[in-house]
Formats: sequence, C-alpha cells, structure tokens
Amino acid sequence: MRKSFLSFIFALLALCLHAAQKPIKVACVGNSITFGYLLDNPSTDSYPSQLQKMLGNGYVVGNFGHSGATLLNHGHRPYTKQKEYTEALNYKADIVVIHLGVNDTDPRNWPFYRDEFVPDYISLVNSFKKANPKAHFIIARMSPLTHQHFRFLAGTRDWHKDIQKEIEYVAGVVGAQLIDFYEPLISRPSLLPDAVHPNKEGATILATVVYQAITGDFGGLKMPLYFGDNMVVDWQKPFVVNGTANAKSRVLVQLNNQKKTVEVGTDGQWQVVFSPLELGKNYTLKVTDKQTTLTFKDLVAGEVWVCSGQSNMEFPLSHTINAKEALPQAQDSLLRFLHFKPRWDTDDVSWSATALDSINKLQYFESKGWTKCNPKTARSASAVAYFFGKMLRDSLKMPIGLVMNAVGGSTTESWIDRPTLENNIPELLNDRYNKHVMVMPWVMQRRAKNVANSKNPLQLHPYNPTYLYDSAIRPLRNMNVNGVIWYQGESNATNIEIHERLFPLLIQSWRSFFADSSLPFYYVQLSSINRPSWPWFRDSQRTMMQQLPNTGMAVSSDLGDSLDVHPRNKQPIGERLARWALSKHKGFEQIVPSGPLFVGAKMQGKKVVVEFKYGKNLTTADNQPLRTLELAGADKVFYPAKTILKDGVLEAWSDSVQQPKFVRYAYQPFTRGNLVNSDKLPASTFLSAISVK
Repeated sequence: MRKSFLSFIFALLALCLHAAQKPIKVACVGNSITFGYLLDNPSTDSYPSQLQKMLGNGYVVGNFGHSGATLLNHGHRPYTKQKEYTEALNYKADIVVIHLGVNDTDPRNWPFYRDEFVPDYISLVNSFKKANPKAHFIIARMSPLTHQHFRFLAGTRDWHKDIQKEIEYVAGVVGAQLIDFYEPLISRPSLLPDAVHPNKEGATILATVVYQAITGDFGGLKMPLYFGDNMVVDWQKPFVVNGTANAKSRVLVQLNNQKKTVEVGTDGQWQVVFSPLELGKNYTLKVTDKQTTLTFKDLVAGEVWVCSGQSNMEFPLSHTINAKEALPQAQDSLLRFLHFKPRWDTDDVSWSATALDSINKLQYFESKGWTKCNPKTARSASAVAYFFGKMLRDSLKMPIGLVMNAVGGSTTESWIDRPTLENNIPELLNDRYNKHVMVMPWVMQRRAKNVANSKNPLQLHPYNPTYLYDSAIRPLRNMNVNGVIWYQGESNATNIEIHERLFPLLIQSWRSFFADSSLPFYYVQLSSINRPSWPWFRDSQRTMMQQLPNTGMAVSSDLGDSLDVHPRNKQPIGERLARWALSKHKGFEQIVPSGPLFVGAKMQGKKVVVEFKYGKNLTTADNQPLRTLELAGADKVFYPAKTILKDGVLEAWSDSVQQPKFVRYAYQPFTRGNLVNSDKLPASTFLSAISVK
C-alpha cells in the first residue's frame, strides 16, 4: 500500500508539472450518501461538493452517487446497472473514491449473495482500471448505520460488520488506499438524522477524510492531549509515543538522549516505542516534523490510574470534612493530576445554545494538562482520587498520575462504547427525550432540563449512552494505565438487573480499550441513604465482585448520610480503594484489602454460622453489640439476631425465628451496621439463604 501511495504521489507530480492546465479528476462513486440524499442542497453540501471546495482549482470532483445502489451485481439496485456508473467510467478519473456496501445490508441482498461481494467489488475496481490504467483507488470503510435504523436488529447490525471486513479485504487485494468513513461518525449519531445519511456537518467530515487521503494534509504534527509537561508514564510498560502528521513526512522523536525517526503513514498516523522508563529519572520528550516542534518537560515514570464515575468521584477535596487539615499538606510534586473538567455542570439548569452545540461536537471537557499536586491544584481534585493517590505515593514511593474525568449524575451506560451496547443492550440506545423504562426518572428529568433549549431531536447529553466514553475515554487511546477506580451507581440504582448487565460490559469495554484483559478495576459500594433500592444494589455490587476477575470493592455504608447522597468524609473511601491496589503489589501482600466479605451461612445445631473472608478478629467499630444482623424463617419476615463474634466467624440466633432460612446484614437503606475486622474495615451488606448442610 505504501508503494502504491508513492506511485500515486509521483503520478500527481507528473500531472502537475507536465499538464498543469489539466486539473486532476476525482470520481466519487457511491450510493445516496455520496449523492447527498436528505441534504437541502446536494450540489453544494454533499461530501463530493465540499471536497471540491477543499481541493481547489487543481482538481475537478465528479459526484457519481446513486441512491439505493448496491455493490452486489445481484443486489436489488446494482451500481453497475446505473447511468452514474457509465458516466463515471467515461469520466476516466485519475482518482476513484468508492463508498459502497451500506445498501447491501438489506435482507434482499447480503443473505443471498454474500459470496459474490468480493469478486463483484474487484470487478468494479478493474473496470475503472480499464478506463484509466493509471488511476489511484481510494476505498472507504462504510459509514455507520445507527441503532435507530428500522432494520438494525433484523440482521443489518451484523451484516454491516461482515461487509466492513470484506471491504477491508478488497482494499488489500487490489492495492487501494483504505480510508475510514465509520470511526469519524460512530460517536456522532446526531449527524445521522435518519440513522444512515449524514447531515451537512457529517458530509463535511467525510469530505475531510477524503481530502486528507488525497493530499496527505492532516494539519501537521499533533499529539494526544494527554501528552504534556509533568506527564506520568506507566513504569512497567513500553512508552508509546504517537500522534498524527502529514502523510509521508518524517517525525523525529527524542527522549533525553534516545532518538527515533518514523515515517508517517498514508493515514496520517505515526508511532514509536521506547523501553519502559526508569523510576526516579526525569525525562524531556521532543517531537518534530521540521515544521513544528513539540517539547514536553519533566516526564516521570510511575503508576497511572483513571478515576471515573459520577458526583461522589467528582466531589472536590475542598468540600470534604477534613479539607482544612488536608489541603495545607497537599504539597507533593510527584503526585500529579490530569483533570478533565466538565465545561458545564449537570445542575438543574437549561444550557445555552453554545453549550448544546459544543456538547454535540463532543467538546464537553476541558483540561489544562498535567499539574503537580499542591494546595491550589488539590482544591478541585477529586477527593477520593486524591486520598487514593496519596496512599499509593506514601507506600510505593514512586510518582502517581491520576486521570480524573468524573461527571455528576452520569449513568453507567454513558461510559460504555457504542459497539458494545449495540451488540448487548441495543434497546438502551433509544431516544432519551422520551420516557425510557430502562432509565431512572431523575436521569431523564435532569437531561430534559439541561437540553430544554435545543431544537435538535438528536441532541446529545453527557448522560446519553456512550457519550462519556466517546468524550472522556477515547481521547486516552494508546495511553498505558495501571488501573481504574470507579465510584458510580447512584444513577442506575433503581434497576439493579440492568446494572448487573451494564457493569460487566463497562469493565469489558475499558479493558478492551486499554488493551489489558486483566486491568485492575476497583469500585465503591454505594453508601447509606434513605432510598429503598439501595440495600439490594449494594448487595448486587458485592456479588458481582465475586464474579468479575481482578476487581475489588470498597465499602462505604458506614460513612453514609440518611439525607445526603454526597457523604463528605472521602478519605477512608480513597484509602480503602488504595488497599486493593496495594495488596496486589509485591511486598504489600500482607495488606488487608477489605472489611469482612460474606462467604456463606449454614446451620450448626440451633445457631446460624456465618463465615467471612477478611474476617480476622471480628469486632464492632464502636465496641457496642453487633447491629443490623437479622434472621428470617420461610416467611421472610426478619428479626434482629443475637450474635457471638469469633475469628472469621459469626454465630447468630433469634428467639423469634425457630427455623432460620435467611440471614442478612446492614440491609436497610440507611444502615448503622457496625461489623468490622481487625483493621477496622467495615463489612459489606449481604443477604443469603442459609445452607442446611
């Protein structure tokens, strides 16, 4: 492909030098998306029309799109049978851009003729080669079909993926330049009003993709926003330095005295890899393509953690109960923050038209880059993240980088990538303006209030499924991280069963994104508050931890507030999360990561024996009798139990329950449960049947 691209460049130079009076012909071959269906003025707004404006007078762009056209010759409307095909052949283009396949997802086509797709595509390319043997070919991966399409779940979702793979295969076989119409639009469903056809802004994006492919102009040297002064790099993994630049240019990367040069690909992408950085050493990174030089100073190796969730993770250090004591001590140049702050809080207000437009463009966060921890920068930092990072710093004696991007009120589904939801819970992707039985009423109400000034029926919002993944996680691509801490669930607590489907998908999604199938994921169990579903939700969080590998849960029910969803004592929460992280480190295996975790309950004589993991020296936090341990018979009416605490074991009985069948602990919305272990870590909520054996 690289050789093909070089030949193409030389051909273009020859055309410019020897036939300057003749513009380079570009033929845009395709279906209704190429034609500009649904656009107010296709002659000016279609992607080929906009491409013409971008390329200028040295090119002439022909639009040979035909609505409904299939690539398959046995499809319901074969492109090769349309007049636009004949016109395109007669055009004898120097560059042929092909975007076909979307209509082949129709049940009239792919189920019957899929085996003909590859030969038909190759035949199409060969016909244009015959018309102009010197033509350069650009083949596009299909633009998306979103969940709103009426055939999405009737095969189209899956056939689209199958066809996409075949298109990629064909591009390789015929030596064409492969471009991507899918990735730039998949995170922007608002640009596809009918789930298929891009609006004018969407067409602009497609035109830009083709312009970049033809000219190699990707806007010069650029790098991901997580590169910057004071950056913390994962000390255990190779240091990946990547970015974009103009095609075929050369990028020089210098890391202290190490130098590496790389040629930029035809897709504008480049990457170099250095060996893992040394602990205790400062680095300067310099990247240049001769036109632009980017310099990043004071890079250090250590651990990097992503700190996400909703308002309890977002909750700033300055608002905690011990802020006056903590802030003056927050002076640590090796504890560093990369803070993605929401530009607009999800408060009970209606956002401006400017805000709504920015949100639709995924421009919801702002960041000032990496900052060193001090009393000023720590004020707005996540309190949970800060105390987590501080404990890691104190124990590991290495730099700690915290990537903070939590959003108040955000839903679990807003943090999951679109393909994962499309494949697993597509019904959750439905429009959020209307009543949605799978979404908490509060979430819909707050979303509706925020976007009340929008006239766009496809207006995006941070609570929308996939939105925060697209705006806060995707920008971290190729970043190596050591793990995730997560505090969220309040906005999904009324539908536990759906959350039990979503939460494993979230972890799966992120582990796939960060290319680490065992990425540590430690989360906070919801605290205590007078909300009826919360005992069940907390127990659900406990049982999921047992099912999800390399996860850990920090109990917070002992720190709750009956009326306030935002408990102000965040230090224990951060430190309990840190215990999980530290316990996995060599040399810190002795750290107890959790309070007592329920293992099982069985009858032993007339007593119920409850066993715990991490239950060494069971006691109570206040040296008072154990509270909130209850037993029930077959009628499931629970009564307080009398208890005896032993090492790892609790014995319980009740005069009101002669034949215990069930046991539960701290199973009130706001609980005053006081069971702890020798490390004074609280026990988790639990509910269980009692084994008869």
